[in-house]
Amino acid sequence: MTQLVGWREWVALPAIGCEPIKAKVDTGARTSCLHAFALEPFKHAQQLWVKIGIHPHQNSQEEFWFNAPVVDQRVVKDSGGHVEKRYVIQTQAQVGTLLWPIEITLTNRDRMQFRMLLGRNALAGHFQVDPQASYLQGIPA
Repeated sequence: MTQLVGWREWVALPAIGCEPIKAKVDTGARTSCLHAFALEPFKHAQQLWVKIGIHPHQNSQEEFWFNAPVVDQRVVKDSGGHVEKRYVIQTQAQVGTLLWPIEITLTNRDRMQFRMLLGRNALAGHFQVDPQASYLQGIPA
């Protein structure tokens, strides 16, 4: 059964340990995306990992750092037509009471209003979008 979300929602990433992030629900984006102002790749147990620095809150330079294994590297074309190769990580996302695994690409979104996009692959089978509503699911506990 699908739940209803607005065009923007709070998203928690509990495995990362970061506070909930305001995300734009973007059915035009295939993959979800998280703002990363710093990316430092490294090897751990023969696997590629990345140290990630994010600014979780809009209009704030507060920093949050975490490490994650890289599950892929993909060429992504943004809404402006710019092509970029991005690291992809997988983690648990929580919107409202639903907790499920999603893939997230990492890129610098300093000039963008939202620190995260929740793309259609993450939404599929879980949510329907009401483009006139906001924060229908509330802040995840």
